Amino acid sequence: MAHTFDICIRGAGIVGRTLALLLARERLRVALVASPAPQEPSQPDVRAYALNTASRTLLESLRSWPDPQHATAVTRMEVFGDQNGAVHFDAATQGADALAWIVDVPALEQRLVDAVRYQPQVEVVPAPVNAALTVVCEGRASTTRAEFGVDFEVTPYTQHAIATRLECEHAHGQVARQWFLPNGILAFLPLGGPEGRTVAVVWSVEREQVTPLLALEPDAFAQQLEAASQGALGRLELTAARAAWPLQQAQASRWCGPVAHGGKTPHSWVLAGDAAHNIHPLAGQGLNLGLADAQTLARVLHGRDYWRSVADMRLLRSYERERKASMLPMSLATDGLQQLFSRTENPLQALRNWGMRGFERSGPLKNWIAKQAMGTH
Repeated sequence: MAHTFDICIRGAGIVGRTLALLLARERLRVALVASPAPQEPSQPDVRAYALNTASRTLLESLRSWPDPQHATAVTRMEVFGDQNGAVHFDAATQGADALAWIVDVPALEQRLVDAVRYQPQVEVVPAPVNAALTVVCEGRASTTRAEFGVDFEVTPYTQHAIATRLECEHAHGQVARQWFLPNGILAFLPLGGPEGRTVAVVWSVEREQVTPLLALEPDAFAQQLEAASQGALGRLELTAARAAWPLQQAQASRWCGPVAHGGKTPHSWVLAGDAAHNIHPLAGQGLNLGLADAQTLARVLHGRDYWRSVADMRLLRSYERERKASMLPMSLATDGLQQLFSRTENPLQALRNWGMRGFERSGPLKNWIAKQAMGTH
């Protein structure tokens, strides 16, 4: 007998699997479309995500939070301008144990894979199946989004991100460090627990710098990072391959819509995660926004009247309005900072560093921004 599904989720990444687990708790029958994994990945995944308190609480509720060695608490964040501007955030000042947690992507993905495996309401399938609601979680290059005729309004940045891992001479001290430099934005994210000496690197550089930097020998590349980070963690050793990708800000023109089909019951689609929106990684909020999409969609479907289908467009438009409104401030802030620090004119350099010094002394405003990023507002 063929299975019938309430929801088909296209995309089995972190957001897709999280959503599947949330919907399964609502006793909905979920098909999760997962592409076959390559037998041998070309290289280890060097990505790491900064997850806030809201994201941790969500993942813990699904029993999918990684073990401590794969989720390092950030107790302090130091942000430096290209002159003498600087901003510092401290968890103790916020009355919190951590500002965020830096999570190894493979470890988080494996916890979600295991959780889905033991959830009988979720069936992993190799191809899309018929369901009242299709949720698109395929990432920014989604083909299903295009299949549904949705415009993806992309503003490409002139920068690419380079990611890798480093072993440092000095312990990171659970401090996340970020430098806004004339030639890019560099972030060192602590890994390996409180005493760790490993950091995940995200270096946003102009596209013409990418090929020369990737062509450098590992020692030479590490020396470039050592200079850019002003020797904050001493001598550096490259311990992983380098990955690079173009950066962009983007948003889908529509996040939901009906699906034309011959049946009597309504069918609809909705977008979540990077399939719906992209922002610059400088604030480390991309996955937090995607997980908030999943949580909001599950909550909206949970609160529906008993007679409403999960495909009801009123519900889906409510989700779209809420998420667009919630993410607008972060989208504007990250784009504004990227634009400001990509300019090299001396007057702008002086202005932005003056602004950083003023923000450091701003008190309530600084605390409000911190709580927004932490997901505790």
